[in-house]
Amino acid sequence: MIHVILATHGKLAEGLLDSARMVYGELARTSSVSLREEGGIETFKQEFAHEIELRSQQADGILVLCDMQSGTPWNVACCHAFSPDTLRPVAVICGVNFPMLLMSMDYIGDNDVFDVAKTLVRQAAETMCCATPPLAQSDEEF
Repeated sequence: MIHVILATHGKLAEGLLDSARMVYGELARTSSVSLREEGGIETFKQEFAHEIELRSQQADGILVLCDMQSGTPWNVACCHAFSPDTLRPVAVICGVNFPMLLMSMDYIGDNDVFDVAKTLVRQAAETMCCATPPLAQSDEEF
């Protein structure tokens, strides 16, 4: 089984989790670590390391969903993902969005975190679209 960690700037992770609970209910095997101004980078590093260590004890792998590539949450997560000292495999994805978080619940029972990461990136990309006006007028309302 895998564990999902949301790692973001500010309150984004908590907001995504709150919204997901409204739609999905309680999210099993999911937690968050947020980079806050008041704690700074060093506090984030310590909290993230603690979360990785704690969750690795009960998971085959850790999936980290970050808000953006090359930000502090991404950089810290990648340090753990690429470290030979990390106990379990860690896959890191940037660009977390609401559908991706919800879809991750379909895969927490899997044990190949890298396969799950590739699948989620593909599926999340399919959820993105741009609204366009209809070609013909309809009498129906949304």
